[in-house]
Amino acid sequence: MHSPSIQKLINLFAKFPTIGPRTASRFVFYLLKLQKEEAAEISQTILAVKEKVKLCSFCFNPFEGEGQLCEICADPRRDKALLCVIEKETDLLPIEKTKKYHGRYFILGGTVAMLKKEDIEKLRTKELVERIQGSLIQEIIIAVNPTTEGEATALYLERVLRPLNKKTTRLGRGLPVGAELEYADEETLSAALEGRR
Repeated sequence: MHSPSIQKLINLFAKFPTIGPRTASRFVFYLLKLQKEEAAEISQTILAVKEKVKLCSFCFNPFEGEGQLCEICADPRRDKALLCVIEKETDLLPIEKTKKYHGRYFILGGTVAMLKKEDIEKLRTKELVERIQGSLIQEIIIAVNPTTEGEATALYLERVLRPLNKKTTRLGRGLPVGAELEYADEETLSAALEGRR
């Protein structure tokens, strides 16, 4: 049995996505081996991230800097007629690395697990509709992961966006079913962007 302090930290780490109790325990015991200064640097960095990083007022991408828009949304060279809807922040960078997409993004904030009401309420669909209405956006690319939840989310978004009368496309099937965008290579993502339907 662990001491209460150790167990509390294990429980906190276990709340992280994809981190179970065993990995959380490894984190805690790694931290215990660190010098006090190194542990202090980690805790100070976590606090600095919470203080300095804010969400873009358009796409919800976390960023550091002046203004209300992230670097991508503030870039006048980006195509304002294209909007790529992604599930989470970590899906943005792999698409950017392809250098094939030059529009803007919208981070949905999750997926719908078989259209459960509580999952739907957590998504930023209201904000998405607000961004699209009365804007220059002509095409909305639904770039969700090709998983069961991603498929349910895409179908839900298509239904929500249909009344807006905008062209709605999805990534082509260059991505294998069950894959995560975060781990896809640039060639696969390039093919998926070019083969969107």
